[in-house]
Amino acid sequence: MIRKVAFTLYPVKDMAQARAFYEGALGLTSSAGEQSPWVEYDLPEGGCFAITTVMPNHQPGASAGGVIALEVDDIDTLTARLREDGVRLGSAEMIKGPHCRMMPIFDPDGNSLILHQLDPN
Repeated sequence: MIRKVAFTLYPVKDMAQARAFYEGALGLTSSAGEQSPWVEYDLPEGGCFAITTVMPNHQPGASAGGVIALEVDDIDTLTARLREDGVRLGSAEMIKGPHCRMMPIFDPDGNSLILHQLDPN
């Protein structure tokens, strides 16, 4: 029986560059050692996101498969900071959903992520 999603995983080519993005640009934290080929980020409200260099049959990139959506507190401020930092955005404008706003972004390996913020009630 399947009980829950254990983690979402993205393969990366350059762990130092990937960690700089996920920890620096996005502010995620991990207890993994500096040289670890597998890094997990436990998210404050549940879920685990991982990056790794140890899966040679999986290549990073937006066309490789799934996308992770990260719930954020202030999508406008974060998107503006990422734009200033030169992070590649997937849209020139914020995408408006029926109950949210979203901004697709790409990590240094081309993996696609979505920044997501629910509309206020």
